[in-house]
Amino acid sequence: MSIPSCPRVLSIAGTDPTGGAGIQADLKAIGAAGGYGMSVTTALVAQNTQGVRSIHTPPVSFLEAQLEAVFDDVTVDAVKVGMLGDVTITDTVRRWLQEHPVSVVVIDPVMVATSGDRLLSEEAEEAVRGFVEDCATLVTPNVPELAVLVNQPVARSFDEVIEQARNLAAQSSVMVLAKGGHLDGDRADNALVTPEGTVTTVPVARIATKNTHGTGCSLSSAVATRLAAGDAPERAVAWSTRWLHDAIVHADALHVGQGHGPVDHFHQLRIRAQAGSSQPWLGEDWSEIPERGEQASPEISPVGPHTQRLWGLVAGSIWPDIQRLPFIRDLRSGALRREDFAFYLNQDAMYLRTYSRALAALSSAAPSATEQVFWAQSAANTLVEEAELHRTWLAAEAQRSSIGAEHPSPVTKAYTDHLLASVLGDDYAVGVAAVLPCYWLYAEIGQHLHEAATPEHPYVAWLETYKDEDFVEATRRALGVVEQALESAGSEQRERAEQAFIYASLHEREFFDQASRAW
Repeated sequence: MSIPSCPRVLSIAGTDPTGGAGIQADLKAIGAAGGYGMSVTTALVAQNTQGVRSIHTPPVSFLEAQLEAVFDDVTVDAVKVGMLGDVTITDTVRRWLQEHPVSVVVIDPVMVATSGDRLLSEEAEEAVRGFVEDCATLVTPNVPELAVLVNQPVARSFDEVIEQARNLAAQSSVMVLAKGGHLDGDRADNALVTPEGTVTTVPVARIATKNTHGTGCSLSSAVATRLAAGDAPERAVAWSTRWLHDAIVHADALHVGQGHGPVDHFHQLRIRAQAGSSQPWLGEDWSEIPERGEQASPEISPVGPHTQRLWGLVAGSIWPDIQRLPFIRDLRSGALRREDFAFYLNQDAMYLRTYSRALAALSSAAPSATEQVFWAQSAANTLVEEAELHRTWLAAEAQRSSIGAEHPSPVTKAYTDHLLASVLGDDYAVGVAAVLPCYWLYAEIGQHLHEAATPEHPYVAWLETYKDEDFVEATRRALGVVEQALESAGSEQRERAEQAFIYASLHEREFFDQASRAW
C-alpha cells in the first residue's frame, strides 16, 4: 500500500466550541502532524475552558449519513475515535469500521471526566471494550480510563500504569499508549506497549501549567496522523509526545478562556515559518535591533567600549532568544532527547572542523606574535575537542540512532560559510568579530547552565566543558583581542565587524535551535 504524502485522517468525536478539545482540537492536531483532517460529529457539546454545560446528541441516522458522505467520496487513511457517549453510537461506529476497514484506527476512550467521574454506563463501558478489541490499532486511555478498561483500581505510579497497559494490550491484541500525565511528580512520561509486551518509553518533563485542555484528543489525533504517514509506532508516539509537550509549553501564551485553557497546536508552524523566512535578518537600522525584554548583563564582562558595544547589540534580543530555546531549556532540565543531543553534537563536530580552519587563518593574519600564538593554540584545541566528541559522545550515540554523520545541515553550512567569508575575505578586525560569538555566547550559556551540572545530569560532561575555567579564560583573551582590533580599525571596518558579529550571533541562535527542527 502506498503511503499518502498528506494522510487523510477522519476524526469521529464530539465538539468543543471554544476549540480546545474534541473535533476542533483533533483537526488542529492532524494538520500540525502533517495530515488532512476530516470530521464526523457524534455529539454537539456546549463547553468551554471551565466545563461542560450541555450535550445534544443528533440522531444516529445523521451520524450514519455523515459517515456515508465521507467514505463515499474520500479515501480514509486513518480514523481517530473520541467521544462516543452511549452504546448505540459505539455500536454504530464499530459496525461501520468493520464494514469499511481502515488500516489505522486510534481510539481515545472518553470514559472518565477530569474530576474522576465515570461518564458512561456499565453497558456503554463494555461496548467500548469490545470496540477496542474489534477495531483499534492503538488505544490511548488516560490513567483512570486505563483502569476502567482493565477493571482494576486506578494506578498510582507509572510502573502500575505500564503493567495495566500490558494487560490491556495482551487481552485486546492492540497497542496501548500508556500516559503518565494524570500522575504526580516532575515526570509525565508516555510509553508504547505492544501485545507482545514490549515497552518503549518516551521521557517527558511535566510542565507547570493549568492549560492542558484537550491534550488527550490532540495526542491521539497526532499519533493517528503519523501512523498514517508511515511512521513506525514507536516513532509516531515519540513524535506526537514531543509535539504535545511543546504545545503545552506554549499554552500559557494563548490566553484563551478563564479556566483550563487549550494547548498551542500550531506553535511549531509559527517557529518554523519564522526560521524559514527569507526576510533579511538586518535592515537599514541594523544597529537598533528590537529588544524583547530588559538587556541582560553578561557573566563574562566586556573589556572595553567596543566589546561593550557588541554585547549591547545582542543583549536585548538574540541572547534572550537563545536562553528561551527549547534546546537550551531541555538541556538545562536534563529532559533533552538523546536523539536531539546526538544531532547537535554531530553538527557541532562538523562545525568545529571549519571553525578550526577559520582560527588558523586568523593566526596567519594576526598583527602580533601573541595573537598568532593565541589563535593557533585555539585552532589546535578545537581539533582536539572535535576528536574527543567523536571518541566519546558520538561513538556512543551512533549505536543508538542514525544521526546523519556525513554532511552538515543547511544551518551549519550557512554558519561556517559566514565564518570563512569573514575571516578569509575581509579585514582582520571583521574576522575576529565573526568568531567571537562561538567563544562568548557559548561561555555565557555555560554560566547560564552551570547550576544544572550535577553529577547525575545526563549531559554533565558537555555542561562542564563550557563552564570550564580554561574556556572562560580563553573567552576573556578573545575579548581582549577583539577590543584591540576594533580600537585599531577604521569606522567602516568597525561597522562591518559589528555586522559580522551580529550575523554570527544569529547563526549561533539557529545552530542551537536546529536540533528542535530536525525531526
